[in-house]
Amino acid sequence: MRITLLQTAPTWAAPEQSREDARRMLMGTQKTDLVVLPEMFSTGFVTQPEGVAESEEGDALRWMQAYAQAKDCAVAGSVSVHASDGTYRNRFYFVYPDGHYVYYDKHHLFTYAGEHEHYTAGQERVIVEHAGFRILLQVCYDLRFPVFARNRMVDGKPDYDLILYVASWPQQRVDAWDALLKARAIENVCFVAGVNRVGKDPGNLYSGHTGLYGPRGEQLSICKENRIDIIEFEIKKALLDNVRASFPALLDADCQ
Repeated sequence: MRITLLQTAPTWAAPEQSREDARRMLMGTQKTDLVVLPEMFSTGFVTQPEGVAESEEGDALRWMQAYAQAKDCAVAGSVSVHASDGTYRNRFYFVYPDGHYVYYDKHHLFTYAGEHEHYTAGQERVIVEHAGFRILLQVCYDLRFPVFARNRMVDGKPDYDLILYVASWPQQRVDAWDALLKARAIENVCFVAGVNRVGKDPGNLYSGHTGLYGPRGEQLSICKENRIDIIEFEIKKALLDNVRASFPALLDADCQ
């Protein structure tokens, strides 16, 4: 599967500008199977979503659907959403090439920044299938909680092959970001893609460190620090299968 990771610099609470910047970044990129954008890619990480959050099928989702259909690829990223039940959600959309979508609502809300005071947490893990890979969807702070993300054995097989973490992970804690992405890849014997932003918002600076890791924890590619940047990389299921066959650690994992 060819994967394209966008390390963007969202303009604070300016979705049209943020989407246009992402579109410009994608100009000239190679044909891909999956494009991944950061957490709240169209607004920046807004902890007070009133007046900023979009409806469930708002402009950000429609933009993702249009790009997916035009380029025949999947598009994934998180958006601040005002749901039909009246709650606010940090919603990770995974849009397929035909425009239909699946979503995951962020489970671990970032209480340190007050996210839990305005948003409602999702309760379900979500795994999607695309281009021969099973993909676990996760958002930012979820990265600190390995039990929720643990690769579970189902009928003797791991239940996913790749984790996507979309994030607004601040510069002052980026060493933890790097270490935890690597750890999630090693302990779950899977590929891990961590897509972080750069730039600043009213509360934080962001240095990026968007990276892609292999099932042994090896760093396959990383974006330039403090720079808008793109990773284009092909991950191979055969490599993952070989690693799991030669070192079947997941068979000895603790029961869920």
